Amino acid sequence: MTTTTYLIIAAALLVFIVIFQIAKASEYVSVLKGEETSRKQNNRINGFMLLGFMIVGFIGVYYCNKLLYKTTLFPQGSASVEGEKIDEMFMITTAVTGLVFVITQFLLFYFAWKYQEKEGRKAFFFPHNNKLELIWTVVPAIFLTVLVVFGLRFWFRITSDAPKGALEVEIVGKQFGWMMRYPGKDKQFGKTYFKVISDENSNPFGQIWEDNADLKLKADATNFDDVVTTQTMYIVKDRPVKLIIGSRDVIHDVGLNHFRLKMDAVPGIPTTLWFTPKYTTKEMKERTGNPNFAFEISCDQMCGNGHYSMKGIIEVVTQEEFDIWMAKQKPNYYAAFPDKDPSAVKPAADSTVAVPAAVKTTVAMNK
Repeated sequence: MTTTTYLIIAAALLVFIVIFQIAKASEYVSVLKGEETSRKQNNRINGFMLLGFMIVGFIGVYYCNKLLYKTTLFPQGSASVEGEKIDEMFMITTAVTGLVFVITQFLLFYFAWKYQEKEGRKAFFFPHNNKLELIWTVVPAIFLTVLVVFGLRFWFRITSDAPKGALEVEIVGKQFGWMMRYPGKDKQFGKTYFKVISDENSNPFGQIWEDNADLKLKADATNFDDVVTTQTMYIVKDRPVKLIIGSRDVIHDVGLNHFRLKMDAVPGIPTTLWFTPKYTTKEMKERTGNPNFAFEISCDQMCGNGHYSMKGIIEVVTQEEFDIWMAKQKPNYYAAFPDKDPSAVKPAADSTVAVPAAVKTTVAMNK
């Protein structure tokens, strides 16, 4: 163990010994003063300490919120239309639970001070009260039911069919990165099969390009124009985008914090969600005053040792910029079969240049 470890252990032991000695000293004082007198004194001290703790705690919560709120994503606002609803539900939930928290904590600490032990006062207690139990069961249940219903309505909306004309992007996670696939000019995704996945052969999605009698697969021509990228996803401002989410190994999670959305990526079970970006990346750089701003794709599941590095980027652009970017991309088919790429430069069949006989004769005479 290192010196730092030994120091930490020594400090922990020292704190334990100090606390133990204070407890023992308090016990001896109680014996000297008398148990009843000591209890009453401690009760009074604890009552005032709890009241002070409540006041300091509420002040601390207020100032922590004031100081740290600007470091959260809330001042930026949701970067998607659908995320606005998430923010609204979050604020409503925070207001309801925050109000309950303040009331209950105030009563808890105030009662500890107000009803401390005093001469001539006897505690009143009752073992059972149906009315009280009904109130503190039914009222929270009603509030929670309302919040859950609103949440489910929104959930069903973003996981249902995307609006007509939505951009579709397939995103797949693997340890430890993201891959994206876009349909080509035919606007259709080609069929895939997990047994033909091969990173070595530039087929990370398992696209079916050729017939395979052993696997009973037939080539799917709609695969030939699909575009595959890694780590960076391009989507369009004000155009709904539908994500088709999957995983190649363990459970990952597509976390879209700026858009207020997330969805698990489960091996063998495609999941979907859709949203509408409100701002381009360029506009968000101006809104945040951060020239290095980027929309992030994070993995919100503990997916292994490299989980911390599983970060992707979303570039939100205009439709014109997207069309230009898309026109520059080559179908993944040509990455797997470069010899079939029509734009590839092919070497000439014979690089030998024929020399006319007359030229040969002239050269010989000069010699």
